[in-house]
Amino acid sequence: MQHLDENLADAQMVGVECPGSSGPVAPTTAWEGKQAVLAAARQACAGQALRHGALHVVATPIGNLADISLRALDVLQRMDVLACEDTRHTRALLDAYGVAHPAAWIAVHEHNENEAAQGVLRLLAAGKNVAFVSDAGTPAVSDPGARLVAAVRQAGHSVVPIPGASSVTTLLSVAGIVGGGSFVFMGFLPTAQGERSAALDVLRREHRAVVLLEAPHRIRPLAQALGVLGDRIITVGRELTKRFEDIATLPAQELAGWLDSASHRCKGEFALVLHPIAQPAQVEDASPLLTTLLRHVPLKTAVHIAQELTGHPHRSLYAQALALRAVPEPPKFPRGNRASILSSASDHANDQ
Repeated sequence: MQHLDENLADAQMVGVECPGSSGPVAPTTAWEGKQAVLAAARQACAGQALRHGALHVVATPIGNLADISLRALDVLQRMDVLACEDTRHTRALLDAYGVAHPAAWIAVHEHNENEAAQGVLRLLAAGKNVAFVSDAGTPAVSDPGARLVAAVRQAGHSVVPIPGASSVTTLLSVAGIVGGGSFVFMGFLPTAQGERSAALDVLRREHRAVVLLEAPHRIRPLAQALGVLGDRIITVGRELTKRFEDIATLPAQELAGWLDSASHRCKGEFALVLHPIAQPAQVEDASPLLTTLLRHVPLKTAVHIAQELTGHPHRSLYAQALALRAVPEPPKFPRGNRASILSSASDHANDQ
């Protein structure tokens, strides 16, 4: 929740068109600015009916409070009860935008989530509007909330997602991973030594992109452990969206040095993306061509001719030819027949 007033300043200076007004209204005080933003949120969501008796899972900013959505502000204004990881964080968020506090609060965190879920279920059964927010970002993604959501669904109540900021997608969006392939989200690695070592072994063998989160007091040991990945590329994000945001892309073996290069580098919350390991290009099956060639020429000659015709790597063609070697090698042709063989093989390749 850093830089609260600074993040709101830009929003307060911009004129916001309020319902029933003839045009944008320029706020003159901080309070009026907050009210104008809330009015804009209500107007933007005016046509969206609130689903009563449902749990609204609301994503909140991960650092910069200006990243909250109008829909999140609208929903937070209309809740009877707020379930939250820490009421202090959530109160600061509501106060920043002038959102009235709900009639009731429920603390839902990693130590009481199962018990707190029962209280939420009773409220939903009574038709109350309940929202859940974690301290920052999207609930239930390396944050409390998953067990609460599961209990609500099992009881037959609806769960409504209110999307927003996430450190996972925030860092992926600037990592520059080409191809749009899949990624593995491992979140925070276990703290117990044995479990952490096992997780690191899995991570090292994973060829897809891997997203990690880490706390400041564990980032240096993690960097040292990742150093064995050598030149595999890592994008590291520190204090994402905050005033001192720091993002770098570098080989894994240089991460520890990057952290040590400035005294502030090991402070703050971290997200990391291990870039995927490039897979060798799939070579087209040349078995039909090689089968034809092996009927007329020795294996080495067949591979050489196939490489001339296809441009495929010699090693791949040789491996394919060895697999086909069950066909007995015929006697070598006279040297003068090479051109006719090449022409015949070329015609065969064009027919495939």
